[in-house]
Amino acid sequence: MAKRVLVVEDNELNLKLFCDLLRAHQFEVEPVRDGREAVARARDFDPQLVVMDIQMPHITGLEIIQHMKLDPRLRTIPIMAVTAYAGRDDEDRIRAAGANAYVSKPIGLVRFMEEVRALMPAESPAPEPVPAPETPEAGTEEAPQPKGPGLLF
Repeated sequence: MAKRVLVVEDNELNLKLFCDLLRAHQFEVEPVRDGREAVARARDFDPQLVVMDIQMPHITGLEIIQHMKLDPRLRTIPIMAVTAYAGRDDEDRIRAAGANAYVSKPIGLVRFMEEVRALMPAESPAPEPVPAPETPEAGTEEAPQPKGPGLLF
């Protein structure tokens, strides 16, 4: 099952770049262009990560992060803030709002994917396959017969 990422970005080129890159790495992506829709879309999509632009019209990424952190269903979802704000005070303010990671634009594609992977919840390891019992080849020896309730001795 693909991991789900909600991408909240008002710049069409950045939105396309982030979504295409994530899809190329086998993520299921839900793009959100208008920040006013972000919380509702997060509830519907149930992402494992949110990539959040900070500087958007109508509502800032900081406000969206704060709304998500107050929502019991959304508060544990990691948020990666992607922003043109590059000052130290900006990073502190964004992290204080609840962002788990801060990446300033312009961002390199490798760095972007490193941050995404670092924030994704770890997958449970797949259970080890149980080998099938060996059976003798036809004509060599008789296969053991069950003795008792389903036991082989």
